[in-house]
Amino acid sequence: MKWVRQFLVIAAVTFLGEMLRYWIPLSVPAGIYGLLLLFLCLCTGILKLPQVEGAADFLIETMPFYFIPAGVGLMTKWGEITSLFAPIAVAVFFITAIVMAVTGTVSQRLLRKGKRGEKDD
Repeated sequence: MKWVRQFLVIAAVTFLGEMLRYWIPLSVPAGIYGLLLLFLCLCTGILKLPQVEGAADFLIETMPFYFIPAGVGLMTKWGEITSLFAPIAVAVFFITAIVMAVTGTVSQRLLRKGKRGEKDD
């Protein structure tokens, strides 16, 4: 019963993300809105981690399974993609480098901020 409740909480936040996509006229995917809502709810204490932790762990553990259809789709369209392989590879390389740099920078700043906060206590 605990997992059902946790999945319902995640589903409700996802549904709110879908609603935000219709209400806010930006080209932001509903999943991003849902993730931001869940993050804000966890940060503000509206939701506690134990209220979603089990279901979230399960979804993360099964995530690779959800990428199988995308991989199969790439394999079936490989003939059409080969002519675009070089530009795609370059774009993926640079975007990956940018994401890694931004993630590393933000993580380091958060860690430093956390260490300063511990000293203030």
